[in-house]
Amino acid sequence: MLTVSNLSVQFGKRVLFDEVNATFTQGNCYGIIGANGAGKSTFLKIIAGDIDPTSGHVILEPGKRMSVLNQNHNMFDEHTVLETVLMGNKVLFAVKKEMDELYADYSDENADRIGELQLQFDEMNGWNADSDAASMLSNLGISEDLHYTLMSEVEPKLKVRVLLAQALFGNPDVLVMDEPTNDLDFETIGWLENFLANYENTVLVVSHDRHFLDAVCTHISDIDFGKINHFSGNYTFWYESSQLAAKQRAQQNKKAEEKKAELEEFIRRFSANVAKSKQATSRKKMIEKLNVNEIKPSSRRYPAIIFEQEREAGDQILNIQGLAASAEGETLFKNVDFNMAKGDKVVVFSKDSRATTAFYEILNSNLKADAGTFEWGITTTQSYLPADNHDFFTEDLTLVDWLRQWAKTEEERDEVYVRGFLGKMIFSGEEALKKGSVLSGGEKVRCMISRMMMIRANVLMLDEPTNHLDLESITAFNNSLKNFKGSVLLTTHDHEFAQTVGNRILELTPNGVIDRYMTFDEYLDDPKIKELREKMYS
Repeated sequence: MLTVSNLSVQFGKRVLFDEVNATFTQGNCYGIIGANGAGKSTFLKIIAGDIDPTSGHVILEPGKRMSVLNQNHNMFDEHTVLETVLMGNKVLFAVKKEMDELYADYSDENADRIGELQLQFDEMNGWNADSDAASMLSNLGISEDLHYTLMSEVEPKLKVRVLLAQALFGNPDVLVMDEPTNDLDFETIGWLENFLANYENTVLVVSHDRHFLDAVCTHISDIDFGKINHFSGNYTFWYESSQLAAKQRAQQNKKAEEKKAELEEFIRRFSANVAKSKQATSRKKMIEKLNVNEIKPSSRRYPAIIFEQEREAGDQILNIQGLAASAEGETLFKNVDFNMAKGDKVVVFSKDSRATTAFYEILNSNLKADAGTFEWGITTTQSYLPADNHDFFTEDLTLVDWLRQWAKTEEERDEVYVRGFLGKMIFSGEEALKKGSVLSGGEKVRCMISRMMMIRANVLMLDEPTNHLDLESITAFNNSLKNFKGSVLLTTHDHEFAQTVGNRILELTPNGVIDRYMTFDEYLDDPKIKELREKMYS
């Protein structure tokens, strides 16, 4: 279907890809992974034809159509929403456009041409194109009253969905998507997961959403050392099997047969779990291809994130009564009554991200509530990872001096001690002397996590903690929160994070709260809660 042959990419002296050969076949979904800076997005741009490689070729089977999720959100501002989706099938749209122009200037001379175009249009199922596009938009949460609105008048978060509908429209043979779940809510991501899990053609996708990669991928394509290697299975299979292989490599005394038997047992257990999952039928083809000989240790470095508590909290963690907040005259939430118990790991959730951020800012005394009170338990200590960490990096300090600000004792101020926390977040050697002002978004979040580890609080508050992080950091962060013995308040767009960490859900709405002790998936799937949620937002 799609072949990459002897592909090399070099920027100055930096070699990104070196003689890459790979084939992407029909019926498979490839999750492209790699450390930050490995070239994931560059690779997709080369496949899409937006960038030329230094050498080598990308070959699409003749007669096949490729569709790419467009990253330029303003490119179609002159067109209506429906027209933008139709433009996803370039050939169909060109035929329709020429036909409409000839009809507008009808004459006997152009009648033959119109006849030819009608035949082509018919073969492409063009007469149903408008209704197919409208149905795709509705599935992605774009209501019918917006279908004839100009894209320039559509709010940014909805534009993303229109461009997603454009990419999916007309059943392309090869679908290329870079971070397709950005700015989508959990329901829309769920719809996209089901759509792609049952998609018969070829999909190449880059995503930081592990739940999404697990739901849609039949293969993981790992970019490492300038090469791309395909592995059968989804992200969790790749991660767990590569960890097991790395552990085995260190076990010099274990016989080869014992190692093979251990890997086979791992595959059997993994397959049994997948067979029980919701997407079991569409995942069958993935399970059938899992193979012991493909399992290899990975060269990835994972941060060592360990949250410890300086002291254990008592039973009273947090009591909130009648809390309310608004922004620009709009109610974000009201009537929040909430009593947090020891060991609660609460997913704080809202359709409006301003509501969850305001909630944390109030609890950290950075913002005044419109009404209500909150009181922390006398034995609690809190640590907060805000969605916007800009204010933490205004001074031009080295990372060692930056982290030292939160040292409580002389021992903690010692450079070796401080470097220990930075080293856990993969800032070693010279990197620990970098200035805060030159850090990337992901590096800043890793510094903020170092700070949280050093504070050793017994209550953690996390507002979108996975923003800017690579898959390795997200996975390590997720695992550490599962093992944390204290209490957590957490807001995240990462489904896997919410599902595996949370044991209680608190949804903030303009008409009050929904508070349930259950997992995130149980909450999303409960029909009574769905009904209640609709009512609370209306």
